[in-house]
Amino acid sequence: MRRFEFVEGSSSKFWIPELEGSTFIVTYGRIGTAGQRKEKAFPDEESARREYERKVAEKVREGYKEVSAEGEAPAPAPEKKEKAPPPKAELPRRVRPAKPTAEQVTAAAQALSALEGRLGKRSWQVRVQARRARRVLRSLGGIDPAAHASLGPAFDALMARVVAPKGEERLPLRLAMMLLAELDVAAFVRATQLWKRAPAGAPASASAVALASEVEALGEPELALRVGVLLAERPELRGGSEPGWQRRWSLLKPHLEAHFQQKGGTLEAHLRTLEKGGDPHLAQRASRMGA
Repeated sequence: MRRFEFVEGSSSKFWIPELEGSTFIVTYGRIGTAGQRKEKAFPDEESARREYERKVAEKVREGYKEVSAEGEAPAPAPEKKEKAPPPKAELPRRVRPAKPTAEQVTAAAQALSALEGRLGKRSWQVRVQARRARRVLRSLGGIDPAAHASLGPAFDALMARVVAPKGEERLPLRLAMMLLAELDVAAFVRATQLWKRAPAGAPASASAVALASEVEALGEPELALRVGVLLAERPELRGGSEPGWQRRWSLLKPHLEAHFQQKGGTLEAHLRTLEKGGDPHLAQRASRMGA
């Protein structure tokens, strides 16, 4: 039931309109009294409704203010609907989907084993074989090596070489990340778990664990993988390109900024606290990201 009041100077009045079928009813009088009740019948409900709306508009023009009816709780204010956050922009596709054949999977396992066999040779030989392995992995369409009996063990053995003990041949972290970028993100998560279990004295363990920490820090493995690839990359080496690195970072940066905005943080704050594992190269790349 709606109730209107007019309080000004010596006036202190109320006015309550009601509809009962085709009858328009008003109760009015001084505030604090029962007031008087008047009823007016109309030919139909629509006519009564029009009279109701006309009289309400008239009372509002006269200065009456709508309040809650006596004995009733005030009508709740309409809920403010919070704006839904804008949909997340999709990350650019990292690998092109494909259905690899058994022969392609076998070839990939052989390429990874060949790369492991090259470790300890000249750096350019390792680099050339790593690129060959990357091309073969790319043809698989972003599969998870663990899903294939012939590929999983070869992949795990190679990732373990990233944190090999001192005196043993190691796979450079940047080459490992280059290969991981061609696979399902689950492979990256497993590799980081393996790196975290490495002995602290392993030459590259601190750097590898620093990248692995991004999985937990970001909470999104796919973003962590892409950040890790850029952190580990060495644009100054042969085949690298600082402008190319900067272009790839500029494409990823807005997605990271949106990610931290939704979490209530900032990309800048994250980069300041990002673990570098005492690696000057990781520190330099993180600095470039914050520039």
